[in-house]
Amino acid sequence: MLAKLTSKNQLTLPKAVAGTFAGVEYFDVSVTNGCIVLAPVEIQRAGAVRAKLAELKMSESDVREAVEWARGRGP
Repeated sequence: MLAKLTSKNQLTLPKAVAGTFAGVEYFDVSVTNGCIVLAPVEIQRAGAVRAKLAELKMSESDVREAVEWARGRGP
């Protein structure tokens, strides 16, 4: 099977290959022994949110209060 590299550095995976990874949106890309290797990756967005909350030093109660405020039930 062939895949063409476009002028925008994009590859379209052949249907037979992409069908093997139904539901996968992201792939880790690496080069091994001169070959491009794609590995399916499941993005864990919850981890990114937790990391941002920790960076902002927001507690569970801060988040709860913000949700209540957004729903119009808070101060």
